[in-house]
Amino acid sequence: MEKQPSVLTSLLLVKSRLFEVTLNRTLLTWKEVHLRRKKVSGNISSRLRFGVHSVPVSEIIAVRETEVDKETKDEGKWQKMSHIKTETNLCAFTVSYVEKTGQHRWRCSNMTFFCSDETICQQWVRKLKEQLSLLTCRPKHLLVYINPYGGKQQGKQIYEHKVAQLFTLASISTDVIVTEHANHARDHLKTQADLRKYDGIICVGGDGMFSEVVHGLIARTQSDSGVDLNDSQAKLAQCNLRIGIIPAGSTDCICYATVGVNDPVTSALHIIVGDTQPMDVCSVHNHNTFLKYSVSLLGYGFYGDVLTDSEKNRWMGPARYDFSGFKTFLSHHYYEGTISFLPATNTLGSPRDSSRCRSGCYVCQHRVKDISPIKWGGGDVNENESEGEWKVIKGKFLAINAASMSCACPRSPKGLSPAAHLADGTTDIILVRKCSRLNFLRHLLRHTSKDDQFDLTFVEVYRVKKFKFTPKHCDSELSDIRDVGENAFGQFCKDHPSCDCTPVNSNWNCDGEILEHAAIEVGVHCQLIKLFARGIEENPPFEEDVSSSAV
Repeated sequence: MEKQPSVLTSLLLVKSRLFEVTLNRTLLTWKEVHLRRKKVSGNISSRLRFGVHSVPVSEIIAVRETEVDKETKDEGKWQKMSHIKTETNLCAFTVSYVEKTGQHRWRCSNMTFFCSDETICQQWVRKLKEQLSLLTCRPKHLLVYINPYGGKQQGKQIYEHKVAQLFTLASISTDVIVTEHANHARDHLKTQADLRKYDGIICVGGDGMFSEVVHGLIARTQSDSGVDLNDSQAKLAQCNLRIGIIPAGSTDCICYATVGVNDPVTSALHIIVGDTQPMDVCSVHNHNTFLKYSVSLLGYGFYGDVLTDSEKNRWMGPARYDFSGFKTFLSHHYYEGTISFLPATNTLGSPRDSSRCRSGCYVCQHRVKDISPIKWGGGDVNENESEGEWKVIKGKFLAINAASMSCACPRSPKGLSPAAHLADGTTDIILVRKCSRLNFLRHLLRHTSKDDQFDLTFVEVYRVKKFKFTPKHCDSELSDIRDVGENAFGQFCKDHPSCDCTPVNSNWNCDGEILEHAAIEVGVHCQLIKLFARGIEENPPFEEDVSSSAV
């Protein structure tokens, strides 16, 4: 790599030690210098460089002049540096920057540089601010929604104590709205917010709050672009404003999958430095009626039943998911239906890859963004389309899952589909066919282990662009779960003579919300939204040999 020309270089003091400090267009570097006298004519000192520390300019948060107190002025080390011109009045400037501390966590660190020349000090502050001003990706004005009721009901406190001061330090102005009821943020974004004023939208809460913001922003963007949301074949307009997530919910799966850790400070710093991570969005329709958007998981069968049952036990708090999961596992319900899908043929990678979607992902970066609309066709979904041939699978399923990302979380570090990508225009369909309870338990346990969770005879996985599910009870593509009559239930009981309480259909779990219909059509919209994130970093710099830590 060609060496960048320096913008500024000076000898400065850091904690009473002498450093050669250099700024170029990409890095701020300080190298410790030890002075040693050589016995040569002219009594010239030689410099011995030791520790080298550097920070990317893109990860500098702010720079400011610092007032030097008397205690700092009187430090003995300064007086001992007789070779440096000293003055009574020292001046200093402080650089706030991102420090990567491990496990994908970021922290704001400060480094103060001392100088005896006020002109040099001011020159450093000016040059650093000039370099920061060139980073046009950074937000200046943000709209913030805070959910005070999500998770442990700590959203407001998390924002005020951990995030607001960082935004102030980075000279980011904010308009803060504390939501008062469900869908408050969604409705405000759809109709009232003046989005031209903002560089991004921040949601403080869990996955439900993020879903609200996504629905509101997409609806507003499509409305401004004249796109009919009920048209399942419509090509949606890409949202220009980025969304930032400050995790304050129960699970925060979206944050975990895009940053690598659920930590408010880390997320705030990603927002400040202006990181961008595109993300696919699935639109869900029922016969040309828009239902929901999904960015993580669509689950029918097991995960749909767990969510449905947990809603009856909200009084239990987060523990309701464990209770409902155990209860649903024991019930062991399976559901019959037809899943038809359009395989993703011209894409890189497959669901069985060992590679993972990480920061700077090659698969996502090389995905063609301008995807033409994929038509459903007038009848048989097996007919050949310009995008390929539809495939149809009928059967009895314990679970049907569509994962648009890995769905990794602290409980399941690999997620439901470890090789799924955030922005490649596809979703991974995972079919778990009817099997014994023991085998299904083996499948569930694979989510928490390093074993290949698809290496089971009753589990199938496909990477698709679109899919359609029709439950068995539907007599035609226009029928849905509310239209099931007495005849359908009678047929169901003939197939299950020993059962008088098994439900006809499951419900779809759409990113933690229940859909009203069992028959759905799903299409993937490539890179429809953008987040303030950079994806999970594979090899964080703190693990490398080259030091970038503070002195």
